[in-house]
Amino acid sequence: MPSGAVIFWLLNLVLDTVGQLAFKAAAIEPALGEGFARWRAMARRPWIWLGVACYVVEFFAWVAFLSLMPLSVGVLLGSINIVTVMVAGRFMFHEHFAPLRVLGITLIAAGVALVGIG
Repeated sequence: MPSGAVIFWLLNLVLDTVGQLAFKAAAIEPALGEGFARWRAMARRPWIWLGVACYVVEFFAWVAFLSLMPLSVGVLLGSINIVTVMVAGRFMFHEHFAPLRVLGITLIAAGVALVGIG
């Protein structure tokens, strides 16, 4: 894999993970009000805007990554984001890992490793 692709892949990985964690942090804060008032209150939370900013930058990193890699390989390598989000969620939000979830993480990571090697 070209070094530029590795940089964009890692950038995508970090931005997606941080974005997901930011949205989760915003979602678990106590809701203020109902309906439109709730959405206005959420729009004032910095976590929401961090998540949006990460996704905007991630979009460009993803397009740059895909410009350097075949789509079939890029999408498979991008699926490692599932693992990083789950592991980070475990540490930041104390989410539980059931045995089947650990098996799923292991299989995804092994599949991404095989695609990366090939």
